[in-house]
Amino acid sequence: MIRKVLVVGGGIGGMAAAIELGRRGIAVDLVDLDPHWRVYGAGITITSPTLRAFGDLGILDAVLRDGFSGNGIRICTMEGVPVDEVADPPGMPGSGGIMRPILHRILSERTLEIGTNVRLGCTVSSMDEDEHGAAVVLSDGSNDRYDLVIGADGLNSAVRGLTFPDAPKPAYTGQSVWRLFAKRPAEFDRRHFFLGGKVKIGIAPVSQDSLYLFLLEKTPRHPMIPDAELPAMMAALMQGYGGIVGRLRDELHDASPIVMRPLEAFVLPGAWHTDRVLLIGDAAHPTTPQLASGAGMAVEDAVVLGREIDGGGEVPEILRRYQARRDARCRLVVENSLEIGRLEQAGAPPSEQTRLVAQSLARLAEPV
Repeated sequence: MIRKVLVVGGGIGGMAAAIELGRRGIAVDLVDLDPHWRVYGAGITITSPTLRAFGDLGILDAVLRDGFSGNGIRICTMEGVPVDEVADPPGMPGSGGIMRPILHRILSERTLEIGTNVRLGCTVSSMDEDEHGAAVVLSDGSNDRYDLVIGADGLNSAVRGLTFPDAPKPAYTGQSVWRLFAKRPAEFDRRHFFLGGKVKIGIAPVSQDSLYLFLLEKTPRHPMIPDAELPAMMAALMQGYGGIVGRLRDELHDASPIVMRPLEAFVLPGAWHTDRVLLIGDAAHPTTPQLASGAGMAVEDAVVLGREIDGGGEVPEILRRYQARRDARCRLVVENSLEIGRLEQAGAPPSEQTRLVAQSLARLAEPV
């Protein structure tokens, strides 16, 4: 029986796990290294399967209230002319987005309401498993025993490093992503891709009056770029694009909210767990954003774990069943996202890129 769990990492996956476990009456300690429990980045795209995952978690109404959901993806030329559509799976509206700070607020409020013991400014330093549980020492010197430890601490997971020291390290994929937050024109009611130029650009509504733009650039890994230089560099990358992209480019100014990050990923071979430690979200299956499914997969991880706990059994058995349900689906997201990135970098025809997007989203519409 699982009575007490440590969740390492207070991001989307970690909070989702705390919520799923907490509503089953399991005592949860959640630790996060950031003493202020902050969230970084502008917005996230929400696909239909991600909306379904938010529904399973019990936060869909709040996400729809404070975010945005449209229908389908409109494919445009770099001049902004529509040439194709990627439809949502039947019966599953999606194609929207939400600001990361808003989603963090929704999840953190629910995490605290359900009784999670949240401790900030610390992480795990060591773990010692035995047949009865895991003895954990935290970076603040405190220690405790848990029936299960969940590593939800992201791409550079400390839990993964302790549990699987020989695991692959995150590798640069050859692309950097630029993200811009801006006001949304009222008529802009769904996701858009702008293809055929030297970079891939996508735009997603994230609220009734806001949108976020992402730009994928094929480039050697950038050195650190001062924030003051980002607007001019992003404007140069957007040259030649028309329509709303051109308008957003022309509106860039010194204080425009821009975030630029290298894209890193890897595929973790073998299981994502031992008998008492489980990796979820980006700690287990970090993905690039081409399928906009990283958040959805992390929430699904938590939902499926809860269902497997409901199925009973000892912890090692629960984790084996969990892995069997999650492995192929999560690897599909990682591998197809990486393949779409390779197609983008190779300058493949837009139809070839969008075909794989549509095929992947159809697969993800299948029952979890």
